[in-house]
Amino acid sequence: MWTVRALAVALTLAAVAALAACGLGPTESRQAGVELRVTREFGQERIHATARRPSRGGDTALRFLQAERRVETAYAGGSVRSIDGIEAGGSSGGPAWSYFVNGLEASAAAAERKLYPGDVVQWDYRRRGAAMSIPAIVGAYPEPLLSGVEGKRLPVRVECADDGGRACREVERRLSEAGVTASVGSFGDVAGENVIRVVVAPWSLARRVRAATSLERGPEASGVFARFGAGGRRLELLDASGRVARTAPAGTGLVAATAVEGEQRVWLVTGGDEAGVERAAVSLDRSILSDRFAVAVLPDAVEALPLGAGKRR
Repeated sequence: MWTVRALAVALTLAAVAALAACGLGPTESRQAGVELRVTREFGQERIHATARRPSRGGDTALRFLQAERRVETAYAGGSVRSIDGIEAGGSSGGPAWSYFVNGLEASAAAAERKLYPGDVVQWDYRRRGAAMSIPAIVGAYPEPLLSGVEGKRLPVRVECADDGGRACREVERRLSEAGVTASVGSFGDVAGENVIRVVVAPWSLARRVRAATSLERGPEASGVFARFGAGGRRLELLDASGRVARTAPAGTGLVAATAVEGEQRVWLVTGGDEAGVERAAVSLDRSILSDRFAVAVLPDAVEALPLGAGKRR
């Protein structure tokens, strides 16, 4: 069984080895250009990945995809019908392709979405069922915390319920090692629309952040397939249809991201108790979060959410 300390040590050693192998620090590695990922089932199966290449003038999300994969479009290029022969379903509830840039759901057609250095583009094939819209995912970490949105870095503010606690210090350390410049704000303070907030707190406190409360209304509202109950002490892990697949044990953490129109983007490093928050903090790591929509960090395992999405129907 992984303890928080053991998991932290293992991840640190893995990060050091990876950096030594490529000879680049975290900030340098993010300056190489743009990156493409093609996944299915809520990021739980990777189909293709293009290593970072220099961004080209006039690059859009669609042109980048077409340069790397076999693509069919519909509606005069307004949407992607298929990638490598994997076709979108005909019905509104059927599987479809959607894309994220730096972990944020795209609001523009791919043919119009210009790319900038540092961008991570992820196309995912999934059924929309319980969540027609998923505003933000954690799979591009440390984006958008590092490069921001549409070529503009955004202020990142870490808000901890316990400023001196282990989880808070761990989050600050991991963001710094990833090259992210973050300020420390008072927990629960009002923030502007163009601030990315990283909230580090047990859910009983984290829920006070307005943009985070969408989790309590389910994935249709938040895009996150997890829900807290029992006053924030119980964490329910949901399947792709939004049903409870498992009630997580005590000490389980959650790393998720969401966004509310007209409000700031929010990253949640939370759990039903302090042990869960600490496990979530240790899991701010590319090797854990890559491609994922959100993760639950159990005492003995890390589970991608929604549960069971990676199993082919």
